[in-house]
Amino acid sequence: MLSKKRKAYITAMKTAMYISVGLTAALVIFLVLFVFFKGIPHISRELLFTKPSYTSGRIGILPDVLNTLYIVLATLILVIPLGVGAAIYLTEYAQNKKIVGMIEYAAETLSGIPSIIYGLVGMLFFCQFLGFKTSLLAGSMTLVIMNLPTIMRTTQESLKTVPQSYRDGAFGLGAGKWRVIRTVVLPGCVDGVITGCILSVGRILGESAALLFTAGFAHALNGIVEGLASPGATLTVALYVYAKEQGEFGVAFAIAAILMILTLLINLSAVLVSKHFAKKRKL
Repeated sequence: MLSKKRKAYITAMKTAMYISVGLTAALVIFLVLFVFFKGIPHISRELLFTKPSYTSGRIGILPDVLNTLYIVLATLILVIPLGVGAAIYLTEYAQNKKIVGMIEYAAETLSGIPSIIYGLVGMLFFCQFLGFKTSLLAGSMTLVIMNLPTIMRTTQESLKTVPQSYRDGAFGLGAGKWRVIRTVVLPGCVDGVITGCILSVGRILGESAALLFTAGFAHALNGIVEGLASPGATLTVALYVYAKEQGEFGVAFAIAAILMILTLLINLSAVLVSKHFAKKRKL
């Protein structure tokens, strides 16, 4: 039998947890509804599918949408092979555990550095030293460095979930190291790898401080090749410019609502992908 003090303690802890869950859920719901309430009425076809015209006073975010797409694609093309490859080497090939531990510690440290510091370093290194100037390419390279630790660590944790017996069984059948990784290890943890990549897209979409230093805030409409070589504003940078510099809070809330919808879709995609591969493994 539990004592009265123990029962009171358990009741108090349960109440505190319920209150914490309720407050967290209420804050999320309030934030989403507030942004939607302020932003959705300002979303229009003209806003989404036109470029700004300073002569007529028209505001359009099509260049910002395309710039966001360009920088997401450029970042993922670079960061996924680097992050997944580094994780595979550290988990499957590296023998010196001290070096592995140092690299993991360095990756965790990098993931905690404020993004504005990445922006400052990216401006000095990519824009000035390498001569990329202020461009989407310099911004995407900066975001590669920012997201590399996240993808590497999530992939490492996914690789560690594959039982060692799977590897031993494949080795016993005469398979080589790379064949075991390619046909046994990676298919067994592909859900975690894809989920980590999808969540990295959310971080890329939400970044603004680093891009203000490296990508600039031009609203020019360009193709992907010309766009990567030119300065351009992503949706988050455009939100800052319209709200802070121009006082267009209606447009800023419209962009915020679009970013909120994209974030919800990205998180939902990560959950669905994880459940899909979990079901496939059970079959």
